[in-house]
Amino acid sequence: MITAIVLIKTSVDRIPEIAEAIAALDSVSEVFSVTGTYDLIAMVRVAKHDDLADVIPGRISKIPGVAATDTHVAFRTYSQHDLEAAFAIGLDA
Repeated sequence: MITAIVLIKTSVDRIPEIAEAIAALDSVSEVFSVTGTYDLIAMVRVAKHDDLADVIPGRISKIPGVAATDTHVAFRTYSQHDLEAAFAIGLDA
């Protein structure tokens, strides 16, 4: 599974509607409304790198009100859930 973090600039008067449209897309697992340089952050998860082109420039960027995207592809994923599972290996409950 390939994870991409997509930073999105939008029309600020339409952030909720744009966020909902992005969240409704297949391969988009979460959309966050944030402060700072970007208005939204979307988490995209796909099976192949080629699929990123279908989702990000092919669909997210074409949503009316999306002005720009900046995509970061994750090399590895670390989470508290993963760490807890790793430390629990071999322990009896």
